[in-house]
Amino acid sequence: MSLGLLGNKIGMTQIFDESGNIIPVTILKVGPCVITQVKTILNDGYNAIQVGYGNVPPKSLTQPQLGHLQKSNIQPLKYLKEFRVNDPAEFTVGQVLNVESFVAGELINVTGKSIGKGFSGLQKSHNFARGPMTHGSKNHRAPGSIGMGTSPGRVLPGKKNGRSNG
Repeated sequence: MSLGLLGNKIGMTQIFDESGNIIPVTILKVGPCVITQVKTILNDGYNAIQVGYGNVPPKSLTQPQLGHLQKSNIQPLKYLKEFRVNDPAEFTVGQVLNVESFVAGELINVTGKSIGKGFSGLQKSHNFARGPMTHGSKNHRAPGSIGMGTSPGRVLPGKKNGRSNG
């Protein structure tokens, strides 16, 4: 149960330590995050704060989302996330959270969500080989045969068969 912040990945770079080793570094833009709701055991059954990030125009949110934020007089925010806390009395609606709430040298956990890639072909997804490119072949990036013949006559579970299974 700890405080959390939301942000965006800006990019990657590298830094050098004292002995000249290269250290890869991810650059993040974190906060400012606004507390949009404080949940308590009495009202909601658990202690948590809801944090919002990323200002957006009002037309990009639904009416229920807008109503939830306008009830607290908070500008429209794109992302809302709850974080469990031990004492919700320490937080107020509208309070701004940023990286100053962390101490230098403190260990933090960072989680991310990658953007969707849509349907990528099997050459990209599963490293399948391509078909012949010449002599009239029309099987350039198609998967080809992936399963058994007559017996068992199906694609076995766990086989890379084009369905998005990881």
